[in-house]
Amino acid sequence: MIGRVDIEAAYERITPYIRRTPIMHMDADAFGLGYPVTLKMEHLQATGSFKLRGAFNNLLTQTLNEAGVVATSGGNHGAGVAYAATALGVPSTVYVPAAIAAEVKLRRMRGFGATVVSVPDPVGNAALECQAHAARTGALEIHPFDSDATLAGQGTIGLELSAQAEIDTLLVSVGGGGLIGGILSHYQDDLRVISVETERTASLAPSREKGEQVTIMPSGISASGLGASSIGDRGWAAAQKWLDGHAVVSDADTFRAQQLLWEAGRIVVEPSAATALAALTAGVYVPEKDERVAVLLCGGNAEPDWFIKED
Repeated sequence: MIGRVDIEAAYERITPYIRRTPIMHMDADAFGLGYPVTLKMEHLQATGSFKLRGAFNNLLTQTLNEAGVVATSGGNHGAGVAYAATALGVPSTVYVPAAIAAEVKLRRMRGFGATVVSVPDPVGNAALECQAHAARTGALEIHPFDSDATLAGQGTIGLELSAQAEIDTLLVSVGGGGLIGGILSHYQDDLRVISVETERTASLAPSREKGEQVTIMPSGISASGLGASSIGDRGWAAAQKWLDGHAVVSDADTFRAQQLLWEAGRIVVEPSAATALAALTAGVYVPEKDERVAVLLCGGNAEPDWFIKED
């Protein structure tokens, strides 16, 4: 399991390549909650997602060759890998599960230099194709969430946020667990961390309730960002040790949270990012009096008007 030393080293390593994303303090009336909320604006990262941190930390700690790198992704991880690979002068290939691929994310990956290969159902076929590509070409395979380098890179968000705001609780959207695993590995017992998933992408919540990792078939509006079939081993280990609680929201709750973000701050994020806020706006997580709450807005790679279209 990684620790703070690993995250500090990762931050020093990737700082020349990433943005130090800002925070925004929303007043008690902003979302109609009656208490203020701090937003960590990670959707303003260079690729529109936190995934860039883990991607750079992976590439900067490995030996790269002319075969470059390969990944499987629903979008944000692929964009991060493509951006980092291009910046470091190597090619990238991303295998994408056709079932959960959003066109806006496919455009982002291609725009950052990746060769994008769409793989038909089932979702797991993309990972198999990715592994075969790595074995055939010698390309470095970058796992989307379950590696030490990935967790250390994502954990740098916590390191950054620690210097930006004094908070008691942080709500984090969860897919495969790389983000929350890194966040937990930084904060450990110093902060209350709550995981948030949608009903149709939740693997961590049922895993905690059952006491073992469960496998699901992700779907719904957050699936392109939170669409892992199970929580990864490293994220699961961190959650068992440090996670304070979990929340599950509906697609409708997520949709409404995005509308509130737009109405209150003209902020546009993707569904997976709005999922974390939905735990508050839907009343699934209710803070105690004077509890200082923050929400991590993890990504912004969505069509800008997605939340005003017909469901």
